[in-house]
Amino acid sequence: MTEPPPERVVARLRPHARRLVRPAVFVVLVTAAGGFGFGVFRAQLAWLNAVVALVVVVLVVLGGAVPLFRWMSERYVVTTRRLVVVHGLGTRTRRELLHSRGYDVTVRRRGLQGLFRSGDVLVFPGDDPAVVLADVAHADLVVAVLHDLVEAYEARRRHREPDWDEIVGGPDRPPWGDVRA
Repeated sequence: MTEPPPERVVARLRPHARRLVRPAVFVVLVTAAGGFGFGVFRAQLAWLNAVVALVVVVLVVLGGAVPLFRWMSERYVVTTRRLVVVHGLGTRTRRELLHSRGYDVTVRRRGLQGLFRSGDVLVFPGDDPAVVLADVAHADLVVAVLHDLVEAYEARRRHREPDWDEIVGGPDRPPWGDVRA
């Protein structure tokens, strides 16, 4: 029996970077408003400058850094043997789906995702809950690759394993009712 080929990484994916546009615009607007606040309260109320600076820092962290870290914490790795989904900031969650178990894959597009050729790739691994690869760029290509990997594994399995007829003795074997004692 031959050894299976080594596992190779086919693709490393993240959600579409379009998610970072709103936080980037928010950070620019908050820093511009903070700069304006420093200009208005420059000489009159020094303690108010400290309050404006604190508010700007808190808003930049909550409105800019947190969405960036959340986006960076989601990643999807497609290998020749499995699909790995990792997400989470404080608590990391890792889920692996083996291509050998087989699964159904579909694309869901909402809003402007069709314009950017992105979408949510839904992977249905049998009775388990669906795994969502959220807002992946080139979603149709990701689905095609996952289908190809599952089909390639199935073809290798069929080539390696004996057929049902070979297991029970071939098509020439008499039916179970004719077994002689």
